[in-house]
Amino acid sequence: MYNYLDFEKPVQDLEGQILEFKRMAESGQAVDVTDEITRLEKRSKDALRDIYRALTPWQKAQVARHADRPHCLDYVNALFTDFTPLAGDRVFGDDHAIIGGFARFRGEAVALIGQEKGSDTQTRLKHNFGMAKPEGYRKAVRIMELADRFSIPVISLVDTAGAYPGIGAEERGQAEAIARSTSTCLSLKVPSVSVIIGEGGSGGAIAIATANRVYMLEHAIYSVISPEGAASILWHDSTRAKDAATNMKITAQDLLEMKVIDGIIPEPLGGAHRGPEAVMKAAADQIGRAFDDFALSGGDFREQRREKYLSIGRHL
Repeated sequence: MYNYLDFEKPVQDLEGQILEFKRMAESGQAVDVTDEITRLEKRSKDALRDIYRALTPWQKAQVARHADRPHCLDYVNALFTDFTPLAGDRVFGDDHAIIGGFARFRGEAVALIGQEKGSDTQTRLKHNFGMAKPEGYRKAVRIMELADRFSIPVISLVDTAGAYPGIGAEERGQAEAIARSTSTCLSLKVPSVSVIIGEGGSGGAIAIATANRVYMLEHAIYSVISPEGAASILWHDSTRAKDAATNMKITAQDLLEMKVIDGIIPEPLGGAHRGPEAVMKAAADQIGRAFDDFALSGGDFREQRREKYLSIGRHL
């Protein structure tokens, strides 16, 4: 059984009935429930399709934050080989919210940077729920500079509610670290691809997502601030997050229309957590196509990146 979101209640009820009928069948009861199971499975699938066909921005935010959604390390283990992580920023310490190092993607060397939220209480605490501190962004800068020096393309996997807002992080220069990471992304001479796999929140996401190509999963979100944060600022009421999400244009579909991102990676019916292998394969295929395009186009990747972000401002 899945962890159901509030708006998935009709599907939860139907799948609960299916599970009960399957238990009856396994127990060897005389009544044949095969036809009933088939009928309920069709109803469940139709209900799920109807719900996900008309998701609101706030509901998409809930899907993007789903606890069972595949996280950065799931992608690393599924899509990359020979992953060699690097630790520390050579200034203060190591930040487990940002995973980074070098690996092979379909046989080719790449630099890999991603935000890891964790999948249970222990790992969420270890990775600070994916909220990086200055040392995390300085580690990202270190990896990107190494990649640039050795002409290795960069892939980033974005999944964070935002940079960590704690006192210690601010004392160690959080804003400067984010700005420097963003600047390093822009100055890379090698091609870069970023995929927003869940939440892309605030400067904490932009710091590693300022790439030549930016893609989002179908139900991911990407915004300058979380809906709760925006509601707190605009209305002094964080419970109005739903209103903020509706007005902020945070969905992949809105951002593609505004040309902020370059493409949408489809998710299985019901979200990435219902088919993690399929969504990770789709992400890999999209990254692969981007690198194929880079190989054909060649050129000055830094200038292409500069023009990409200037054109967003012109378009808006």
